[in-house]
Amino acid sequence: MSASQAGRRGFDPRLPLTYNRTWQNLLNVKIYSFSYKKSGIPVDDSSNGGGFVFDCRFIYNPGREESFRILTGKDKAIIEFLDNNNVMQEFLNSVFSISSAAVDNYLHRNFTNLMFSFGCTGGQHRSVYSAERLAEYLKEKYGNKINVSVSHNEFPELNSQDLRQ
Repeated sequence: MSASQAGRRGFDPRLPLTYNRTWQNLLNVKIYSFSYKKSGIPVDDSSNGGGFVFDCRFIYNPGREESFRILTGKDKAIIEFLDNNNVMQEFLNSVFSISSAAVDNYLHRNFTNLMFSFGCTGGQHRSVYSAERLAEYLKEKYGNKINVSVSHNEFPELNSQDLRQ
């Protein structure tokens, strides 16, 4: 879709965005981590038919290292390992760019639901880390303009824990 077509449909990327929202119609951003082998791509329960799905399997799996096998993407050792992985950081920068464009667009159009999912082989290291990093990024960038929730499908016990403990 061209910029002129987007403008006719209510969004012109050249115009400044205005946020005219109330707590009842905030944009709800749901972020998931999952395993391609176990639970598969999460189902979108908002009736929008899905969202963005990012495949982390091309990034080196820290779970191949014996000392990291039982850890998850919320453990300090995995966070440090992936913070220092250039491929992961380049991937996340791309995700941040795409997600910012989508959030800005959805806010402008007064949409209420947006979904991002990160998958890897076991849903334990790379996808969990990526989901948490995106949540952190969006909360910092948009503050109270959006609601952000994170669900780790393979490790639901991680859902209530804070990142970088």
